Amino acid sequence: LGNDTPPDYLVAVKDGGFYGWPWSYWGQHADVRGKPAHPDMVQKAIAPDYALGGHVAPLGLAFYTGASFPEPWRSGAYIGEHGSWNRSRKSGYRVMRAQLDPEGNIARYEPFITGWLLGEAHWGRPVAMVEWWDGSILVSDDYAGVIYRISYKP
Repeated sequence: LGNDTPPDYLVAVKDGGFYGWPWSYWGQHADVRGKPAHPDMVQKAIAPDYALGGHVAPLGLAFYTGASFPEPWRSGAYIGEHGSWNRSRKSGYRVMRAQLDPEGNIARYEPFITGWLLGEAHWGRPVAMVEWWDGSILVSDDYAGVIYRISYKP
């Protein structure tokens, strides 16, 4: 629907919950492309919890439980934003960290690894993360065909 609408998002998935596709986006905003229209389904749609931005393509998500990173990097979710291809200006191409509050809501959304996007040129596209046995984080990059190991040294 444009550069920023609808945004990609994070949501706490509820058992039996309906999040709109293909009839609505961001809760009950009817998507005119959904044919045939289903206003009954639009009314059931649950709005997401947090907007990430349009077309950042969040393909990977991992919850970190290790202890090798300093606070506050020890907990939360790490999100691989694979990056846009269909915007007038590129976005994404980074790994972000969502810090969660005690109730599980996003208290802060911040860059963890950047640098794959230089102006409008990209040289990598992060996909998925996994916490490795030693507390480091492995990040796959399907553009460069590599896996990065992210670790902390005091």
